[in-house]
Amino acid sequence: MKPNRRDLFRFAAGSMLAPVFVARKTVSAQSATKSPVGLIYGEDRRRNVYEALKLVESELAPGLRAKDYVLIKPNNVSVRNPLATTQADAIRGILDFVEPYKKPVVIAESSAGDTFHAYEESGYLQLPQEYRSLNLQLVDLNKEARFELFYVLDGDLHPAPVRLAARLLDPDAFIICAPVLKTHNAAVVTLSVKNMALGAPLRSAPGERPMWSDKRVYHGGVRQTHYDIMLTAQKLSPFWGATVIDGFEGMEGNGPSSGSPVPSRIAIASPDYVAADWVGVEAMGVDPSWVGYLTYCGQVGVGAYDAERIEIRGESLDRVRRKYALHQDIERQLRWMGPMEELPPKLG
Repeated sequence: MKPNRRDLFRFAAGSMLAPVFVARKTVSAQSATKSPVGLIYGEDRRRNVYEALKLVESELAPGLRAKDYVLIKPNNVSVRNPLATTQADAIRGILDFVEPYKKPVVIAESSAGDTFHAYEESGYLQLPQEYRSLNLQLVDLNKEARFELFYVLDGDLHPAPVRLAARLLDPDAFIICAPVLKTHNAAVVTLSVKNMALGAPLRSAPGERPMWSDKRVYHGGVRQTHYDIMLTAQKLSPFWGATVIDGFEGMEGNGPSSGSPVPSRIAIASPDYVAADWVGVEAMGVDPSWVGYLTYCGQVGVGAYDAERIEIRGESLDRVRRKYALHQDIERQLRWMGPMEELPPKLG
């Protein structure tokens, strides 16, 4: 779907400012209560995920009971390296947790390649047989091709349309994010928020010609990427139910697909995706202020991104924290924090 000129002018006139403005109004209300985050350390990936969710079940249960079905969004954008993908045992831990609620389950992904190939390589194809009571379905969001048009900024800071998967904006779904703990080649780290924000834009389905990908719009510049992730998080966050980060074996170095394993042996769960990511960043030994999109999310009220607004249940951060080696381009990545010296002085 190609936007018309009226769409573009509507965006330029106000939609960039509106989401930030609305979110800022909620900051004081959100700061009154702390966001709970479950943190588990153990030697069994599946059990870690299950136990982390159990630590925050009192906050999750009302939403689980109210929704029509559960949607699990894994991280299977690339399957070249198993470290980069959500493992089947992590999904099993989530399914073990939601099974007593007797809700149908959909696993949905928009891979950068062939989504069902990613499901096969990650061991998901047998899950529907293992969990028959959940009527489990595997969905390729690219092939389903249902979307809502949204505008972000391209590399020239012009409004650019992207197609966000409609299922990730479904008010009837209890959406569970299932990312992995890993470093990134543009955004420092990739955890819950980035898994959702870059999983939502669609790309061409297998065999579709010409090929296209709205995910590419998000990679226009070191500053624009962080801002666009935050904008997309604002759009998606009202539909988020819970996240559980699988850090059983994280990835350091040249992530998100070419890094090396780190045996962190943790799982992190929360109804607040941003708070869970703060704990994940700390567990990786990374300065939270380095992650632009999460810093922005905290500033505009998408979630809690500071220690004073987070309640950690289970293990202590001091026990599980490990110093992850960051991507070789980390110095260039951190330029988002400084002035835009590549531009001429402001006029007027």
